[in-house]
Amino acid sequence: MRLWWLPWLVAVPLAGCSRPDTRVVVYCAQDQEFAERVFADFSKETGVAVAPKFDTEANKSVSLAAELEQEAARPRCDVHWNNEILGTIRLARRGVYEPYSSPAAAPFPGWTKGDSWQAFAARARVLIVNTNLVPDGERPTSLSDLTAPKWKGKVAMAKPQFGTTATQAACLFEVLGPDAAKAFYRGLKANDVKLVAGNKQAATSVSAGDCAVGLTDTDDALIELNAGKPVAVVFPDQAGMGTLYIPNTVALVKGCPNPDAAKKLIDFLLRPETEARLAAGGGFQIPLNPNVKADLPKALLTPSQAKVLDVDWGKAADQWDAAQEFLRAEFAR
Repeated sequence: MRLWWLPWLVAVPLAGCSRPDTRVVVYCAQDQEFAERVFADFSKETGVAVAPKFDTEANKSVSLAAELEQEAARPRCDVHWNNEILGTIRLARRGVYEPYSSPAAAPFPGWTKGDSWQAFAARARVLIVNTNLVPDGERPTSLSDLTAPKWKGKVAMAKPQFGTTATQAACLFEVLGPDAAKAFYRGLKANDVKLVAGNKQAATSVSAGDCAVGLTDTDDALIELNAGKPVAVVFPDQAGMGTLYIPNTVALVKGCPNPDAAKKLIDFLLRPETEARLAAGGGFQIPLNPNVKADLPKALLTPSQAKVLDVDWGKAADQWDAAQEFLRAEFAR
């Protein structure tokens, strides 16, 4: 009997093995409106389709991290674009990522490089102030100011168990020590801080006049400022401990289904052109590649222009569980 079907059986797996990746799956904590523009440019240039999965504003970075851990045995995601570096460090420690040294990462400073992740495009944790409600000379200049009686019921903050607000809490646990950090958050609670869904809502509640001051990120604050709203941006603690800057990170998922396409996307995200676009394209991300020349708004201070909170990221990640336990007990009721 002639085995006419044998060449067909052999040809199919060979064709499958040699097929180049034409799709990359990204779990992305960056704001969808800015990330999608980057993905569209990448697909146009490379022909590789991007299938992104975004988080909600309220649960940003948390649910995606949980999914990555749950799927570790059979990954669905190829690239993790995170905006919460402590979550990235925790996932790296659990073996979720695979080391990849992107050629595009070479110019970045040493502190931006992990064993299996690369930091880029930072934001700062700032205060946004309604200028109609708060005269120039009366603006708060430090985080501790927000616990003063004059700000009772007038401060907005995203739920502190999530996103960059949670990152800030863990960093304060590391820099100030747990006791001082707990005292600060208890002071906010006693001062009737208004908890909102996310950093965007913290900024818009101030621009609308519902609150006088908000704790938020530079990108959300500058969106309101550029829209002509009556707000000002304050980089807190410039005379004290300094302002916290939080970078985005990108990492290759270990055992991902589309590794070649994933590496192409990582290279693309770390290119100077991409950081420049994230800085100037409405996202107001602060470039970390020294080769990037971006026209940033005057209200935005780069790390070279400001006093930066000196954080040991690894030690801050060690404080994560303790900070989360405390925040849930104080604010989740």
